[in-house]
Amino acid sequence: MPDPRPASTPSTRPASAAGMPARQAALALLAAVMERRRPLEEALDALPGTLAPRDRSAAHRIAATVLRRAGSLDAVLEPFLRREPPPVVRAALRAGAAELLLLGTPAHAAVAATVAVVPNPFAGLVNAVLRKLATEGPAALEGLDAERLDTPPWLWTAWHAAYGLAVRAMVRAQAAPAPLDLTLAPGATAPEGAEMLPTGSARLPAGTLLADLPGFADGAFWVQDAAAALPAKLLRVQAGERVADLCAAPGGKTAQLLAAGARVTAVERDARRLGRLRENLARLKLEATLVQADAASWSPAEAGYDAILLDAPCTATGIIRRHPDIPHLKRAADIAPMAEAQARLLAHAATLLRPGGRIVFATCSLQPEEGEAHLSRAASLGLTLDPIRPEELPGLEAALTTAGTLRTRPDMWAERGGIDGFFAARFVKR
Repeated sequence: MPDPRPASTPSTRPASAAGMPARQAALALLAAVMERRRPLEEALDALPGTLAPRDRSAAHRIAATVLRRAGSLDAVLEPFLRREPPPVVRAALRAGAAELLLLGTPAHAAVAATVAVVPNPFAGLVNAVLRKLATEGPAALEGLDAERLDTPPWLWTAWHAAYGLAVRAMVRAQAAPAPLDLTLAPGATAPEGAEMLPTGSARLPAGTLLADLPGFADGAFWVQDAAAALPAKLLRVQAGERVADLCAAPGGKTAQLLAAGARVTAVERDARRLGRLRENLARLKLEATLVQADAASWSPAEAGYDAILLDAPCTATGIIRRHPDIPHLKRAADIAPMAEAQARLLAHAATLLRPGGRIVFATCSLQPEEGEAHLSRAASLGLTLDPIRPEELPGLEAALTTAGTLRTRPDMWAERGGIDGFFAARFVKR
């Protein structure tokens, strides 16, 4: 799944303060995602190191807004375009429209800066189109079916089949930037102004700058969506237990298991992500046994683990509000191969458990093929479903399914700012 690394949440500084470098960077980010299908965070890391932090933040904000609302932006641009413009011009028009209609950028700043970063032959077109949109203002978006326009058809069809009429509320929830959720280290105090959620996470508003929070450098907390914090809690580890955290990076769940007193072996295939996990644990002053290996074939010297957490790689359609590039990176054809890979991971993980040992299987996907479909497979592996109880999900009882599994959706906790979409099931080895 995408790496929800502990980076600063994009600034809420008005886009009007952004300069030309920010606009150029925004176009580079959009080209990376929409033309080359490169993850947004990876593209952000690749921006020149000379780019000022304020411009980097503004570029991310513009690009993320375009990715969230690309369908609606194209719909308002369509009447002014007689033919399809080159990709760089389309991206510039989307970015300019996003600033004018969604980000509150003054018209003169949005138009002038956008015109300045497009190829000369198209400057007149961009200038004319954006000036017309500036005249209409945000009213240009009124009457659009934004939920449908901003959701790829394959995702809409799949979600409607799985969740029925809730699909619209889910899409609306994913269209807004997510708040900043923190998991507190034992004994730590939540940052000032944080809301304590019933499940124990501390929530701060979207736009909060992580590095500025007192206690961050000292390891008092780590970034973890409230839903992402649930699988490790559901594993119910006891002090001294031998626990394997498979597909462990970036380390939030590893930290939870260590904080509970478990002896943890964290397995991660990717060397770069393993390095990030190591850095995160060092900041938190926690120690685990780190192993670079493919969790689907990893053979430890001593198996028979008391508990295993398998947060498996997935299409990550449950965390779109944090990663708005996902609808532009994933395709319907990605689901089956991903589900097959998850099945292999689960089958191997079952061999690493002692009899009576527990395993929590989780994905941050809203696709049933990557969640509920694995229940029958687990039974064939000698795993018995251990139903999750309502008292384990305080304030989130609606996420408990009739089968006793967890299924959070983005529209849950709407009054609190939403939550990521996760599936989790707990099993005991026979």
